[in-house]
Amino acid sequence: MKKFIILLFVSVVAMSVFAQKKDKAVFEEYKAGFYQNFILKDVSAVEENMNPEKKEKKFMMDHSGLDLPNKVGLYKREWANPVISQGNAGSCWAYSTVSMYESEVKRLQDKEVKLSEIYVVYWEYVEKAKRFVEKRGESLFDHGSEGNAVARIFEQYGVVPMSEYTGLINGRKYHSHDAMYTEMMGYLNSVKANNAWNEELVIETIKDIMNHHIGTPPNKFVVEGKKYTPKSYMNDYLKINPNDYVEILSCKQEVYWKQVEYKVPDNWWHNADYYNVPLDNYMDVLKKSIKAGYTVSIGGDVSESGFSRGTQVALIPTYDIPSEYIDEDSRQFRFSNKTTTDDHGMHLVGYLEKDGVTWFLIKDSSSGSRNNDHNIPEFGYYFFHEDYVKLKMMGFTIHKDAVKDLLKNFK
Repeated sequence: MKKFIILLFVSVVAMSVFAQKKDKAVFEEYKAGFYQNFILKDVSAVEENMNPEKKEKKFMMDHSGLDLPNKVGLYKREWANPVISQGNAGSCWAYSTVSMYESEVKRLQDKEVKLSEIYVVYWEYVEKAKRFVEKRGESLFDHGSEGNAVARIFEQYGVVPMSEYTGLINGRKYHSHDAMYTEMMGYLNSVKANNAWNEELVIETIKDIMNHHIGTPPNKFVVEGKKYTPKSYMNDYLKINPNDYVEILSCKQEVYWKQVEYKVPDNWWHNADYYNVPLDNYMDVLKKSIKAGYTVSIGGDVSESGFSRGTQVALIPTYDIPSEYIDEDSRQFRFSNKTTTDDHGMHLVGYLEKDGVTWFLIKDSSSGSRNNDHNIPEFGYYFFHEDYVKLKMMGFTIHKDAVKDLLKNFK
């Protein structure tokens, strides 16, 4: 009898899990959005390759009829600058993390500043070129990087206001780095082919190429009547210490409670300073941090069928995996089989508690978040269900004070 009761209980629990309301999916016809209507029109020669008659459909979760909290005004949020576009440049890592540093300057110094993302991008390319020479061509030279690259560039080269260096020249409204990258990569390939490993010459050539395409970054400038260098501006005006920021990761393939390498291509310098924690701790500290007034630069996968550019909401549909089964194993499974990839960096700036679930307000520089009317507050933002973060967002950058109790567990 006791065995029967236990079996009956297990059956009831199983039925309750699988009897939950199932999400639906539809095939959505491709529609041109901000990227096509604005950015591509600013990039010469691209329109020639566009076929307006081509109709594509993508398998997507059906968000119709759902009570979605996709209004910015619903969220408790911290200060952040208005959303700006990264254009056709693969620099989300810089835009998201620089935005976080701007929020940090406001939090710590009560100053509202707009910093130059492209200044960081410029010097990151220089550092990539140096390593390319050092490793004799066996180091990735690409558009991407990770959030902690910003702290490294700040420490080495300082930072400048956006007003001093936009990286937009010749009347361009949106960034397009493809031609610049192609020229740099072509040059580096010739260096490798000819075994011409003169670092000084390589770096000067890479700089010359960037100076032509995005302008030359300043080494002196004036702010509020005072002269600064990029480093003195960071140290004396912004009062930002790059060493105060840490990377939190939750990746089961690495040892928990140790600092590890994040093994993705964009970690091209193989940084091994990531604090790797179990998933429950990861989610707990993320929620506590945003509620305590900290914002974070967060990165992960944005290519799921539950991620809608129409509603700007990111959900995990039941046909992918029910909420109850999202755990360290399902997260690692997707990372290991590469259905979770290190796609995109964003700035998490707020939260909402709704029906026992935490939603996150995500500021984003990419095109997909900008498909709505420019004049509404939702322009440039996403709304992430906590399940989406739990399953698909791999790591985040944050001030060490927000996670000091977590860091005590590391030797």
